[in-house]
Amino acid sequence: MPRNPPKKAQPVPLDPLDVALLDLLQQDASLPMRTLADKVGTSPATCQRRIAQLRENGVLQRQVAIVDRRLVGRPLTVFVSVELGQQNAALLTQFEQRMAAEDAVMACYEVSGEFDFLLIVSAESMEEYHAFTREAFSSNHNVRNFKSMFAMNCSKFETRVPLRAAAAD
Repeated sequence: MPRNPPKKAQPVPLDPLDVALLDLLQQDASLPMRTLADKVGTSPATCQRRIAQLRENGVLQRQVAIVDRRLVGRPLTVFVSVELGQQNAALLTQFEQRMAAEDAVMACYEVSGEFDFLLIVSAESMEEYHAFTREAFSSNHNVRNFKSMFAMNCSKFETRVPLRAAAAD
């Protein structure tokens, strides 16, 4: 059964106000509406409407707090390349769903090349990571191979997406 390709996301046209709001929210999503309005030179009601529209369009997916993993006892970051034994729609989806359910998995990307998936995993210790690999990979009969690369240092970690306003017609 051929796998249906993911639907291509259509870019949402962003005007300068949308871009300004998104840039501010990416820096600090806790800013009060009045502060946002003052910074972008519009009314709080306009900001509120624009932000609601950005949420409705799927541009704003969620608001989160970014936690320093080291300070909460999860200093180990591992990049894991996973090769599946078989690839079909059901098996790829099954693997994605299994990884989505794992608390230790911070990100799961389907990738091209030698491996099928690239994961970012956060763990308290090498022992915890080892237990994770036993549970998630060794017990999964469709995982042919996985390779772990351990982060030694992080000189940049950014969640901000650089944005540009759409060109005026």
